[in-house]
Amino acid sequence: MDYIFVARGKRGEGFSNEPSASHFLAVPAVDHDLRWRHKISKVAWTKAVLREAESGSPNAHTTGDIVFYVHGFNNSQATVLERHRKISAGLRKQGFDGVVVSFDWPSADSALNYLEDREDAKLSAFRLVKDGVATFAALQAPDCRIDMHIFAHSMGCYVVREAFDDADDRASIAGKSWAVSQVMLVGADLSVDSLCEGNPKSSSLYRRCARLTNYYNPRDNVLSISAVKRLGVAPRVGRNGMGSPRHPKGVNVYCGTHFAEGDFAGGINAAHTWYFDDDVLMQDVFHTISGHLDRAEFPTRLPTEHGNLGLVHPDKRARLLGA
Repeated sequence: MDYIFVARGKRGEGFSNEPSASHFLAVPAVDHDLRWRHKISKVAWTKAVLREAESGSPNAHTTGDIVFYVHGFNNSQATVLERHRKISAGLRKQGFDGVVVSFDWPSADSALNYLEDREDAKLSAFRLVKDGVATFAALQAPDCRIDMHIFAHSMGCYVVREAFDDADDRASIAGKSWAVSQVMLVGADLSVDSLCEGNPKSSSLYRRCARLTNYYNPRDNVLSISAVKRLGVAPRVGRNGMGSPRHPKGVNVYCGTHFAEGDFAGGINAAHTWYFDDDVLMQDVFHTISGHLDRAEFPTRLPTEHGNLGLVHPDKRARLLGA
């Protein structure tokens, strides 16, 4: 069963592209799209997610893990479900035994709706914290703690940033104890400067997480400022990496060389979507979630000449280090 919460209105037997209160879905493996019949109560949904999160082998510090996936713009619900399953399968292949939960906000399935999607993303962002992270945080006890993480792609990274910022402006949420462990951004549709230390746009995000990892690819044509829809838009962090001064919690992982050496499907947008299909990326995400190794000691990373860490296949790393 796949667990997804949807911030869209009802339309026919499915969902619209307009913001709405959250609906909670349990989707059978045989289904390949999100339908109204998958809807269950929030209480039943929350219990099911907790049960999945705690079904693995607990370590000394936690009793399980929840990874929230937040998708980007121009994603149909069928695509959201497909990528949700790729993340879940990719992490389980590496040894992850928690649960992946997706937050589906109303992005249309046409690139022409980019600006409207961005507005809908902002309107829906608060649902991610209120109905997702904060809900599970409220249920935790000192002797039963589940680590929560966020894996966001493209404009989903904007949703995450706005969600944390909005939550800190609302007394009903800001006054409560809640946080996530790891925030992982891939192909992030955010400006380079917005994740710098001292930028008020991301201050809530950094305050409420243990670490933020930015995976970026300079070959990402979708995030190019030369695209018509981006005229006048600042360079994006998913293409150029985070700027300076770097926040102490921020980690830049350069993926350009690894992507260039791979053979990824996805057509002209492969440089923006390859993350979901790469075992090395999923291995790196798994190490990030587990927190057992220092950020510079991952078998999937090597220092670059630019002072960043670069994503690399473990076999290549071993050869380069002479191990």
